[in-house]
Amino acid sequence: MERRKFVKSVGLVTAAAYIGPKVFGNDQIVKSYGIEGVPASEFSPLPFAYNALEPYIDARTMEVHYDKHHRAYYTNFINAIKGTPLEAVSMTDLFASISKQTDVIRNNGGGYYNHLFFWKNLGAGSAGPSAGLSEAITKAFGSFDKFREAFNTAAKTRFGSGWAWLCLNAEKNLAVGSTPNQDNPLMDISLVKGIPLLTLDVWEHAYYLKYQNRRADYIDAFWNVVKWEEVNKRYEEAVKIR
Repeated sequence: MERRKFVKSVGLVTAAAYIGPKVFGNDQIVKSYGIEGVPASEFSPLPFAYNALEPYIDARTMEVHYDKHHRAYYTNFINAIKGTPLEAVSMTDLFASISKQTDVIRNNGGGYYNHLFFWKNLGAGSAGPSAGLSEAITKAFGSFDKFREAFNTAAKTRFGSGWAWLCLNAEKNLAVGSTPNQDNPLMDISLVKGIPLLTLDVWEHAYYLKYQNRRADYIDAFWNVVKWEEVNKRYEEAVKIR
């Protein structure tokens, strides 16, 4: 597969719970998010300025997080698959069989994808969940406040480094959970499985310069910069492919 086409599939790939090989067609998956592909020789630009999320996430943290941590995952992942059959495998299929891959591919592939996903759900001045997503939240959690509490708990209680997630599961219900390190709900080894809709990075590098050990303060601040328009779109598309 041409390198440009492969990396495009990496950038465009969305999420699906692993039920079996290729449960959803790759074209269907790719269309459902709008995470832009990037040429193999380039690193995808951050979709906002470093200071765009202040005072909730500071410019220096964003710069280091994006330009050091995310870039390293991207570079290490591309180097790890270079010249191997994995260049022809979509991220969806790669994650669905990640238990068969090396830790280098699992950690860096997850880190690359998770950060692309994370940047897309950050923004300022968001209106909030759509009517459809609000209804689903109420059905699953009882209220938005209870959903937020469940999500916060998942983020706060993730021991060490990892991610908190809101997903649409195989029963078309919303669920909250967390994954360690750079795992995500697409991976066959994950205890949390579903189509990701919203995520929060709770690695220390995501907040330590501003919040030090106050992870709870960082989590509370996160709700001020959730780009609900993106989450709403993901939900609508996820319901269609479920």
